[in-house]
Amino acid sequence: MPHPVPEIRHHGGASGVTGSCHRFQLAPDRAVLIDCGLFQGQDAEALESLEQHRVTFPVEDVLALVVTHVHIDHIGRLPYLLAAGWRGPILCSVPSARLLPLVIEDALKVGFTRDRALIERFLAEVEPRLVALSYRTWHTLVDDARHRLRVRLQRAGHILGSAYVELDSLDRETGATHRTLFSGDLGAPHAPLLPAPRPPWRCDTLVLESTYGDREHEDRRHRRDRLKAAIDRALANGGTVVIPAFSIGRTQELLYEMETLIHRAGSARWRELEIIVDSPLAARFTAVYRELKPWWDAEAHRRLRGGRHPLSFENLTTVSSHEEHERTLSYLAESGRPAVVIAASGMVSGGRVVNYLKRMLGDARHGVLFTGYQGAGTPGRDIQRYGPRGGWVELDGQRIDIRARVETVSGYSSHADRRNLLDFVRRMRHPPRHVRLVHGDPDAQRALRETLLAWADTAGHPLEVSLGCEQEQAPR
Repeated sequence: MPHPVPEIRHHGGASGVTGSCHRFQLAPDRAVLIDCGLFQGQDAEALESLEQHRVTFPVEDVLALVVTHVHIDHIGRLPYLLAAGWRGPILCSVPSARLLPLVIEDALKVGFTRDRALIERFLAEVEPRLVALSYRTWHTLVDDARHRLRVRLQRAGHILGSAYVELDSLDRETGATHRTLFSGDLGAPHAPLLPAPRPPWRCDTLVLESTYGDREHEDRRHRRDRLKAAIDRALANGGTVVIPAFSIGRTQELLYEMETLIHRAGSARWRELEIIVDSPLAARFTAVYRELKPWWDAEAHRRLRGGRHPLSFENLTTVSSHEEHERTLSYLAESGRPAVVIAASGMVSGGRVVNYLKRMLGDARHGVLFTGYQGAGTPGRDIQRYGPRGGWVELDGQRIDIRARVETVSGYSSHADRRNLLDFVRRMRHPPRHVRLVHGDPDAQRALRETLLAWADTAGHPLEVSLGCEQEQAPR
C-alpha cells in the first residue's frame, strides 16, 4: 500500500545552493536529517553573524543525521547541531567517515576557535557517532511496533564518498510503505576518479538537487583539451595561472587532469611545468584520497597498474606552512616563472587563494582560471563576471583592478546538469510521482520543473513537481 507523501521540511538549501539541511518527518516524534550544511555567499548575506548559523529547529525528535558528502555546505553546521544538544548517530559512507573529521576540524578553526584542546574535545564527540555504511546495503534505523525505517546509500559520483540516500518507511498501523530519495549532490559523467551515479530501480518521492537545472555542461569529453588551451594562453605571458578550487573533490580532479597533460606532453614547457597545491587542507585530503583507492573508478585503477600516480607525480609541489606560502607567493609574483597554483577556496571567499589574487590580479602576466561554479555574491563570481571586461573586485576590503587574464573552462562541474538530472529520473524503472527541487537558484528550479513536466507529459507519467524556493522555510 502506498504511503501518503511524507512531510519534508527544509532548514536550508531549499532556495539556494548552500546550507543544505532537509528534514524527513516519519512521525511527530520521529525525524531524520539529511545533511546539516553551512550557508555561504549570497545565502549567508542575510545572516547577521556566525551566531545566525546556530540551529534553531527542534532536535529532540531527530533519530539520525545522514550525510550525503563532506562539503562544508552539507556538514558545516554540525558543530551547531551538537551545541543545540543533539547526540544521535551520524550515518555516512565509508570514505566520508574518513574525510568528515578533517572537514569539521577545518570548519572549527575558521568559524569557532583555534584552541587545539577545544577542537580535540569536539572531534572526540563526533568520531564515536560516525556510523560508516557500505554502499548498496540497507541499514535499519527503527523497527518496532509503530514503524520500520531503513536507509541505504548509493554512489552519487560528486566527490569521493558522496552518496544519494534512500529511505524506506513502513507504517505498521496502516501497512503503508513509501520510498523517499534525497539526491544530495549528483555528479556528472566522465569525472576523474569517480564512476557516474546510477539511478535506483524505484522511488515514490524524490528530493532532487537543481544546481544546473537550467543549463547543460559543455562537452566533458574534450574539457581536458580546453583546460590545456586555457593554461597555454595564460602561460604565454610567462606568469602564473591561479586556479581557485575546493580542497576536496575539485583539487584532486585537477591533479588527475594535470598528470594526464604532463604525461602526454609534447613540449618541454609542459614536461617541466610546476604544479603547486597551496592548501594544507587540500594536501591532507589528497593524502586521504590516495588511501581510499578502493573507491576509485576502473580507469584510475588502470593507471595505477601502469605505474602512474595520478595524485602524486614528479611535477607536483605541496605548500603546507604559512612561511612556505609567503615565500612561494612572493617568488611567483615577482619572478614571472610559469607555474600553475591550485588553492582554496573554490569561490574565493577566503583561504590562501585570496592572497595570490591580491598580488596577481593587477598584473597582466598572470591568469585566473575558473573550473567550478561561482555562487552569487561571492568574489569568485565577481572576478569571473567583471574580469574579462577589465573590471575590479573587492578582496579583504581592497578594491583591486583586474588586469590578469580571466577564463572559465566549463565541463568540470562536479554537479549533474539538466540532461543528467532528467536522465536520473527517467531511467528509473518506476520513476517518482512526487519531485521536490532544492539546492538551486529559483530560476534553475523553475527551468528544471518545466523540463521534468515536459518529459512526464510525453511519457504519460503522472508527476507532481514542487519547488523548494516556493515552500515555507522551517527554522534554521
